Amino acid sequence: MKNIALYKAMLQYFSGDPRRCQHLIKVASLAREIALLENLDEQTVALVEAAGLVHDCGIKIGEAKYGAGKCTGKIQEQEGPAAAQKILAELGYDAAAAERICYLVGHHHTYNNIDGLDYQILVEADFLVNFYEDELSKNAIAHAVEKIFRTDSGKLLAQAMFGLK
Repeated sequence: MKNIALYKAMLQYFSGDPRRCQHLIKVASLAREIALLENLDEQTVALVEAAGLVHDCGIKIGEAKYGAGKCTGKIQEQEGPAAAQKILAELGYDAAAAERICYLVGHHHTYNNIDGLDYQILVEADFLVNFYEDELSKNAIAHAVEKIFRTDSGKLLAQAMFGLK
């Protein structure tokens, strides 16, 4: 139930920015589906969905500080955890879950040293959405999937969505 409130809070957070709203909805949905396809427990499924909802909250702060189009992935990682923590605390998220979600927000553009399946799933879900939104070539997608994807479910989704072999 908390993720429903978080969903609404994030739509309000990015109100008037349909691109960001659609992005967070897609990433959260794909993160949830990958977690379900990987047969993860209900608590982990909810955690990766919540991480998908808040993963880019640092963009708003980064763009306010540095200008539109100048908010890099590293800036998102720096600015996002504090914003996510505030939202999660206001909605009454468990401290341990909020801490892990904020960790994921603070690392979702860092692809080495992925330290858990929740982290891997968030990265894969974000990549799946970015592949489409950024109109990457099939070759670029195949290369990224080969280098970064580790879950069978994420690979399956990439193959199906983008016609990879």
